[in-house]
Amino acid sequence: MNFKLPPKLKSQLDRVVTFFKKEYPQVKLYLVGGAVRDIVMGRELYDLDIECFGIDEKNFDRAMKLLGAKGVGKSFFVYKFGDIDLSLPRIEKKVGVGHRGFEVKLAKDTKEASRRRDFTMNALMLDLATKRVVDHWGGLEDIKRGLIRVVDPKTFTEDSLRVLRAMQFSARLGFKIEKQSRELMCETALDDLSKQRIFWEFEKMFNASCLHYGLFALADLKIDQKVLGIRVEREEFMSMALKMAKASKRVDEHMRPYLFLYILSCSKRVSSEKLCEKIGAPNIYKKVLKLQKCPPKKITERFLGALALKMPIKQWLGVYRKNVALHAKRLGIYEKMFDPGIRPADLLEEGFTGKALGDELRRRTLFEVRKRFKKDAVV
Repeated sequence: MNFKLPPKLKSQLDRVVTFFKKEYPQVKLYLVGGAVRDIVMGRELYDLDIECFGIDEKNFDRAMKLLGAKGVGKSFFVYKFGDIDLSLPRIEKKVGVGHRGFEVKLAKDTKEASRRRDFTMNALMLDLATKRVVDHWGGLEDIKRGLIRVVDPKTFTEDSLRVLRAMQFSARLGFKIEKQSRELMCETALDDLSKQRIFWEFEKMFNASCLHYGLFALADLKIDQKVLGIRVEREEFMSMALKMAKASKRVDEHMRPYLFLYILSCSKRVSSEKLCEKIGAPNIYKKVLKLQKCPPKKITERFLGALALKMPIKQWLGVYRKNVALHAKRLGIYEKMFDPGIRPADLLEEGFTGKALGDELRRRTLFEVRKRFKKDAVV
């Protein structure tokens, strides 16, 4: 299989392959994980994972020092060389609590090594010498069918984060979750996950191209109840999914990461701050979402004008509603905020102070909004 890499990544890979050919010719290198999946799907690559077969831990450590790679997880035999992770093939066995509670030992062959992967599409391996894809679990067929399928049901639940990974993969790839895998995930408790790990997976979903797939997985896998403490009913899902599909195409690119929580918050009438707390979202999410207004049933020019006192309409997440952007551009408030021309300094000169100054500032500002914008409905 031939594949193209960005120049920087290709240069790094060539150096790794050349190094092992010269210094450790007995070692077999396999590209593993999501990179192989993305190669098969023709997606862009940003980093690579390579497993090195035919070398023991001691010699691998020496090889990495000679190559100039840095250890990032020595107990897991992982080293980093630029944007490439190099590791020994391993088996992981759950022996303790949390995502670090695993006993690790070397795997003997490719099937044994790939068994630890979460989904079949991520268990593919690419022999860098022959460019042949090694597929022990039917990952190629699942990719063709657009399915997310568990590799090993016995070990899958050893890391419950994999349930959230299924959700964000569904949103990113537009894949459905296979029936038996879905049943397994529904039975998996998620109360052992830290908020930091939860947010990592939600963040990947927030930037995905198929938000409505992520929403379906959120409800279908009961993540809404287990993590957010809410329930997305079937009829609610249909309405929210339609909004997300439309909004993904119409909302400003810089605002897209906040769209999922915005629509969920407005539809369920749950505060966005509460949702942010549940998933451990950073303060920027709370700050941005706090300024957002849920779209009323009837959006008027005056509503948009009042909103434009706080932000240009292009930064409002409700801009996905039909004709809103068109009218905001006509009104001159799409790219910039509305300036009513009222200055506190002028009011001070008129003798207003303290609470009276604030009240008069609000009164005159609203007067300018009413004067400038009509009550006519935009939507």
